[in-house]
Amino acid sequence: MKTKTKTEAIDEFNRKMKGSKVAVVGIGVSNVPLIRFLISHGASVVAYDKRTAEQLGDTYDELKQLGTEFVLGETYLDKIDDDVKVIYKTPGVRFDVPALKEAVQNGAELSSEMELFFELCPADIIAVTGSDGKTTTTSLINDMLVCAGYKCYLGGNIGKPLIDEVESITPDDKVVVELSSFQLHTMKKSPKIAVVTNVTPNHLDWHTDFDEYVDAKKAIFMNQQDDGRTVLNYDNELTRGFYNETENGVYFSRKNQLEDGYCLNGDMICCYKNGELSREILNIKDIYIPGLHNVENYLAAIAATEGLVNDDIVRETAKGFVGVAHRIEFVRELDGVRYYNDSIASSPARTTAGLKSFDDKVILIAGGYDKKIPFDEFGSVVNEHVKKLVLCGFTADKIEEAVKKAPNYKDSMPIYKLSDFKEAVIKAREIAIEGDIVILSPACASFDLFKNFEERGNTFKDIVNDF
Repeated sequence: MKTKTKTEAIDEFNRKMKGSKVAVVGIGVSNVPLIRFLISHGASVVAYDKRTAEQLGDTYDELKQLGTEFVLGETYLDKIDDDVKVIYKTPGVRFDVPALKEAVQNGAELSSEMELFFELCPADIIAVTGSDGKTTTTSLINDMLVCAGYKCYLGGNIGKPLIDEVESITPDDKVVVELSSFQLHTMKKSPKIAVVTNVTPNHLDWHTDFDEYVDAKKAIFMNQQDDGRTVLNYDNELTRGFYNETENGVYFSRKNQLEDGYCLNGDMICCYKNGELSREILNIKDIYIPGLHNVENYLAAIAATEGLVNDDIVRETAKGFVGVAHRIEFVRELDGVRYYNDSIASSPARTTAGLKSFDDKVILIAGGYDKKIPFDEFGSVVNEHVKKLVLCGFTADKIEEAVKKAPNYKDSMPIYKLSDFKEAVIKAREIAIEGDIVILSPACASFDLFKNFEERGNTFKDIVNDF
């Protein structure tokens, strides 16, 4: 299938939008620039949101001035206007809510900001998804490409919408995006290079079941062209099985020797071809950020940038890349106690990886919003890697139960449950002694107390820095 040029894609979009009425469901971070973009290309936009005009504040005033119409309040999704041609939904709204299903049955097209970006972007896109590690892997890929001299655009689920920059992007540029299962759920296009870091149970409060979550992740490569590449984690049973469904699959592994792909030989990340060592790329001792899970992130990033970045660039990046905020982020040392912010860890698997980054047992602050993920295996991990446990949030009781039911539980490990987040952080300080490590790694989402993991992590840092 012939790829449209940048001009052809934009011209076709202009014809589609001119005089058309479109709906934007959800007035959030990605959809505000989308509304501006749609209006600038001739569309008549109706914005739907649960919040009121007063709650939207300046955003409402700005979009109203641009000519946006609004359907607001608790009943905002009762019905989509009959004459709407395209619906751009926010990732957090499911595609099968009754109002959207009815509109699609009546002829409306369902899309999203990210899907539109994929339609219009003239550059090669490298996209990363997975249950854990996707933000660090995405950032690593971007840093390697920038270090190699490419002009790069970084965005997606990593926090920055890209639709308002799409007309500035050229075919020679590179685009690196992180994609969540919410964004991938209805995707009809795939990136040139797709990376799946791993797949473990997550977001089961939103997806109908685990199979639906897995299918959403697979959408990242299901529509790749023949020249595409899909990078997969051999060590994860599910992603290993994706290989036979890809056009051009590439494995990476931290735990296994591969015939073909990227894996460890002692402390060295190597490339193997046809069972033979092709080259040694990076000594893991030169990776600045701690943890074996970060070795996996490097393996994935190296596999993704093969042919675009040379090994010297990889080694240079490893020595200078200090990580991403809220991902085992060092906050401070006080009275001989080190404090780390791992607020991004919104699943048991992610917290497990963080705990294994440290040689000594830690004081763990955990708990939060319940995503309906089992904590059974996590209980054993806590007993193995945690010396004192501080819990708060909706899941405090569930985590405590899993810890105490685990076969390796010992009564000697103190467990503290607090109703207030600040009190939990203060308690962690009170029980810490010189040489201890205190880490916020909740194993849960933040929505019980905070709007997102960034706010939770920033609050933790503020409390710690005020000690």
